[in-house]
Amino acid sequence: MRVMKFGGTSVGDAERFQWVAGLIAQHRAADPQLVVVVSAMAGVTDALIRMSQRAACGEPDWRAALTALRDRHMRTVQALGLSEGEAWALQAELAGGFERVGTILRAVAALGELSPATADLVAGMGERWSARILAAALRALGIPSQAVDADTFLITDDRFGEASPDLEQTRARARAVLLPLLEGGILPVVTGFIGVTPEGRPTTLGRGGSDFSATLLGYALDAEAVWIWTDVDGVMSADPKIVPNARTIPELSYIEAAEMAYFGAKVLHPRTLLPCIDRRIPVRILNTMNPQHPGTWIVPEPQGNGQVKAVTLIKNLSLITVEGRGMLGVPGVAARTFATVAELGVSVLMISQSSSEQNICFVIPAAAAARVVGALRKAFEREMARRDIEDIWAMDRVAVVAVVGAGLRATPGIAARVFNALGNGRINVLSIAQGSSEYNLSLVVAESEAEEAVRRIHSAFYG
Repeated sequence: MRVMKFGGTSVGDAERFQWVAGLIAQHRAADPQLVVVVSAMAGVTDALIRMSQRAACGEPDWRAALTALRDRHMRTVQALGLSEGEAWALQAELAGGFERVGTILRAVAALGELSPATADLVAGMGERWSARILAAALRALGIPSQAVDADTFLITDDRFGEASPDLEQTRARARAVLLPLLEGGILPVVTGFIGVTPEGRPTTLGRGGSDFSATLLGYALDAEAVWIWTDVDGVMSADPKIVPNARTIPELSYIEAAEMAYFGAKVLHPRTLLPCIDRRIPVRILNTMNPQHPGTWIVPEPQGNGQVKAVTLIKNLSLITVEGRGMLGVPGVAARTFATVAELGVSVLMISQSSSEQNICFVIPAAAAARVVGALRKAFEREMARRDIEDIWAMDRVAVVAVVGAGLRATPGIAARVFNALGNGRINVLSIAQGSSEYNLSLVVAESEAEEAVRRIHSAFYG
């Protein structure tokens, strides 16, 4: 059994729906036990979120936006060349969905309030519509297919906007819903992104939600593999907009892929891989519009220890420094520092501490820098008065460049090549961190030099 997920750009219009249906038909011929997960059409989820927000603010233009979205879906159905009865039934079902959204948004506008559950309900409607369109396109090719809303089985907590699934409840319910369809020769087309609380309140899975839906189904159904179809030829060794000669990485370990995602690469969200890690299910990233390309496999065990797989970049950051000659004698500075940051709900991307314990540096999103510095100065008010801590300050407009690959720390010469590449470009490194996991070397540089740093490091390993 295989789970195949198609992203929004893969189903952006009628032509792409037909192309995807053809791809699915080819693979189903080889593997009848196939389950498909689909995202909303490109741009639809963002449009629905904007409509909800505008309705809550009393802005009437959400109505025109909803009409335009409805017309786009109806034109897509018309262009699929379905039978008259199939097209009529599908358009009627979609029309009911759009009327439901209109009713909800009118209530939101009247109340001037958008609850988290209502926001998730509206945001997840695009997947319901695209699943029905793709199922109809498959039936037009003679493949029995049925759209399945994931909220019939994907049970989550109530963290609306970024819910976490209950793996065992989801597994039991997914098998109860989907296995009878597969046994009956019906191909399920499942909505990505959406779930439901045990009480029946709609949720969404947040960033990478449809990918997460696919790996959850892989876990639930004991799939042999999960294939993620997107708009690129797999995972790249660097952002091709920065490094034009970036290459597709043939194979990554789960940990390498998670490190890349954490440090800004356009790859699966780190938590997306968790269900597959439990079952050691490989994940494959493929290009819908270039299906002959082998793409990238993400597998349990790392291959090519000591090899630099990728160079990634995160911008819009600030480097926070807590420093003072008296810190050596002050117990718990690090613990108090990061407890203060955690209370603000700010994520720390990287940490570096001098061996003399006279300073601690860490990187956070730039938007939070002023709040964090203010909170830390308040938390260490006494220590600053005694000059144990001399200053707490932020360096803005910095970026983190991460060099990712298995076993980097144990491979002689990796760090030397990185720093030689940067030195030759006269690029100053502001801070360095390397974890004991040996999967990445992280560097802080000025944002103005970050892209050149990526190009030079990539060139040092890829030529």
